Amino acid sequence: MSEHSTDHVISSVEALRAHYGTPSTIARDKVIAQLDEHCCRFIKHSPFLILSSVGPSGNMDASPRGDRAGFVQVRDAHTIMIPDRVGNKRVDSLQNIVTNPGVGLLFLVPGVNETLRVNGTAEISTDPSLLERFKVRDRLPVSVIVVTVSEAFLHCAKALVRSALWNSSLHIDRSDFPTLGQMLSDQISGLDAVETERHVQDSLRNRLY
Repeated sequence: MSEHSTDHVISSVEALRAHYGTPSTIARDKVIAQLDEHCCRFIKHSPFLILSSVGPSGNMDASPRGDRAGFVQVRDAHTIMIPDRVGNKRVDSLQNIVTNPGVGLLFLVPGVNETLRVNGTAEISTDPSLLERFKVRDRLPVSVIVVTVSEAFLHCAKALVRSALWNSSLHIDRSDFPTLGQMLSDQISGLDAVETERHVQDSLRNRLY
C-alpha cells in the first residue's frame, strides 16, 4: 500500500512551479554555455566526479570517477576529457553513451561546499595520442570519455553544509561498517566473504591503473 495519497503527487511542470515558485534571477541566469575560468579552476582541483548517463530504454546510471586532482583535462571551453581506467568491465556508463550520448557531471572539491554541474554529450575515444596524455605509472587508460559541453553552472553549498560532508569528526569508523566482501557475499549466492574481500583488496593494491 502506498504511504502517500496520489492526490498529492505533482505530475506536471505547471503544478511543480505552482508549488515551488519562481527561481531567483541569479539561480535562473547562472547557467553558461561554455567553461569559464571558474569552471576550469574547479575541474583542475577536483579529484572526484559523478557521471550520470541514460541508456536506450531509460535505464539510468550514476558512476563515481576519481583520481588525483587534475585527472580530468579541459581541452577548450567546450570540451573536457575523462580517462576511463581499468575496472570491472561492466561498462554501464559507456554502454549508455554509445547509444545515448547525453551525460551530466557533478564535480566535487574536498573542503569546498559548492559543486560544479556540467551537462553535454559524450563519445568514447581510443586514440593512442589521447590515451598517452592520461598515462599514470606507465599505464594507459582503457579509453577516454570526451564530453562536449552544452551548459555548466555552479551549485550552491546547502546540500554539503547540511550533510557536513567534509567534517571528518562525523565520519564513521570503517570497522563499524561491513566490508565490500561481506556485503557482496550476502547479495550473491555462493560467495565466500573472506575470499571475496581478499580479491577486493588485491584489486585495490594491484589494479588501480
